[in-house]
Amino acid sequence: MCGITGFLGGARFESSTEDVALLSSMNGQLIHRGPDDEGVYFDPDSRVGLGHRRLSILDVSPLGHQPMKSAGGRYTMVFNGEIYNHLELRKQLQQLNSMIAWRGRSDTETLLAGFEAWGIKKTIEQTIGMFAIAVWDRTSQVLTLIRDRMGEKPLYYGWHGSGSRRVFLFGSELKAMKSHPSFSSEIDRGAICLLLRHNAIPAPHSIYRDTFKLNPGCLLTVSTRCPEPQIETYWSLSRVANSGVHSPFAGSPDDAVDKLEVLLQDAVGRQMQADVALGAFLSGGIDSTLIAAIMQSQSTRPVKTFTIGFNQSDYNEAVHAKAVAKHLGTDHTEMYVSPEQAMDVIPQLPKIFCEPFSDSSQIPMFLVSQLARKSVTVSLSGDGGDELFAGYNRYAMTHEQWHRLAVVPRRIRTIVAKLLTSFSPSTWNKLGYFVRNHRSIGDKLHKAAGVLDSRSADELYYRLISHQNRPEEWVLGVQEPISKLVGYAKEFQSLSDVERMMAMDAVSYLPDNILVKVDRAAMAVSLESRVPFLDHRTVEFAWTLPLTFKMRNGKTKWPLRQLLYRHVPQQIVERPKMGFTPPLSLWLRGPLRDWAEALLSEDRLRNEGYLNPAPIRRKWLEHQSGTRNWAYELWDVLMFQAWLECQQDSFNCQRA
Repeated sequence: MCGITGFLGGARFESSTEDVALLSSMNGQLIHRGPDDEGVYFDPDSRVGLGHRRLSILDVSPLGHQPMKSAGGRYTMVFNGEIYNHLELRKQLQQLNSMIAWRGRSDTETLLAGFEAWGIKKTIEQTIGMFAIAVWDRTSQVLTLIRDRMGEKPLYYGWHGSGSRRVFLFGSELKAMKSHPSFSSEIDRGAICLLLRHNAIPAPHSIYRDTFKLNPGCLLTVSTRCPEPQIETYWSLSRVANSGVHSPFAGSPDDAVDKLEVLLQDAVGRQMQADVALGAFLSGGIDSTLIAAIMQSQSTRPVKTFTIGFNQSDYNEAVHAKAVAKHLGTDHTEMYVSPEQAMDVIPQLPKIFCEPFSDSSQIPMFLVSQLARKSVTVSLSGDGGDELFAGYNRYAMTHEQWHRLAVVPRRIRTIVAKLLTSFSPSTWNKLGYFVRNHRSIGDKLHKAAGVLDSRSADELYYRLISHQNRPEEWVLGVQEPISKLVGYAKEFQSLSDVERMMAMDAVSYLPDNILVKVDRAAMAVSLESRVPFLDHRTVEFAWTLPLTFKMRNGKTKWPLRQLLYRHVPQQIVERPKMGFTPPLSLWLRGPLRDWAEALLSEDRLRNEGYLNPAPIRRKWLEHQSGTRNWAYELWDVLMFQAWLECQQDSFNCQRA
């Protein structure tokens, strides 16, 4: 795992040493992603510069140093990620050219040899891995950026500056690009709207105008002769989903579990390859337990597993993780986090995430990464299982209830929604005191009222995933941009309602939220994260499984559960789904109240000029009174405000 950055074009300095110094400065912003080594490449004639920070995982010797040139000298590359099948690719390349003399054991060298033998696109199509790559072709004078299929690794890009200072910048994180003097830091107000809806800023948008995220599965080419970036899709989840649904797996449900076991055993085995210590995040849920179980089945020593817990029982998964670890025989480390420890992370979040990001599970994700990094350099996670095997509650609700709800005239559903919201959540909580699982029943009923009058399953989905349904009412002077979900809904029209939800989560929520959270939190402490479920062969197989295989006998993620029961007794892992989130609503009414009040003060919001104070103050006061739980909507605003404060402080420091 590493950090990459660089530029193409831009103003000429009197000496190339100034360009090299600039590259080193950009590189320096990524030291947390690669503390073990650094390197830069600059071609003064072509005005291209590549920077790399290295976290040594495979071939930790100097032979893995980047930027790296191909043997023939045509290509120079910087690479963030891992290619898990690079040794097989080497064998194929050796068959084509028995004279290849490998200098080291790095997958970087394998890719470069592939580029020379097959070309860039054909090489990438043969890979199994996660990656963000920048490769300079000296012959064609073209810079190519590539992002992995599911979006595990980040990659930003954009043209900045004007005239002779106009330069194409790229980087693993925005902070590297911002170190270039031509970078424009104009905030995109439309991106703030997207943040308030999705609690993340979805690709291709970023918080800054003229700066974009490369979408997963895409390859971008750019040159000074052809400055308009040309983007090509080399792998598409849309094609995979539609193809899989229309050409389904022909075997039985039990056959599907057997096939899935073969794929996951191979994916996990490949991702356990490392020349450094390796472990796994373990929550005790279905997905992380299955990954840890497969790891342990392939290891001769106890696998190191890690979890954190909260003392509030409603938010604590550590007890379940400990039971799983004991059964599997892993070398388990747990840490119970006090509210003070968790809240100490909050001031670091704007720097960790570079742009506003407001999934509150970012806090425990950082803490568990910090815990793991004390013992290992690589950690595997169970992310992706929900999107591939129908694990989220919204899938089950749509599957079980939407077809019944849809036959009720919308006018009647609207009336019912108004009746539900005629009582405050606190009143409903009192009325529902003796109802089983009554906790926060008022908030749940109000949320249900918000989706009752949906016109379609697509509208239902969009409302369920939205924190704010009208974010432009909170952001001044802008209309909300159309997100990619709207376009993808059309691409997935041939899928069933639930499959369409799963597919849209896989192209948006997974890469734009889940994988951003995991990457930034882990890399902030120089920890490489790997996600076996996102091996593209497993993804492609999962989409051939009929929905009746995934939601079966009243259970979601049926194939994963059946496979897990081969390793762990059912009673250890069968429990209600619990999110990996801190008790945010309580904190905002207690120890975080003063901090939040300062960020949300009416005068401050008005003076900054980005957000409308009226609806925000109303939600804040309702939350403080206990009449409503607006913790997640307020957290979106607070994370923007904290990020904005961090940018202003940095600007003031630079000016001083």
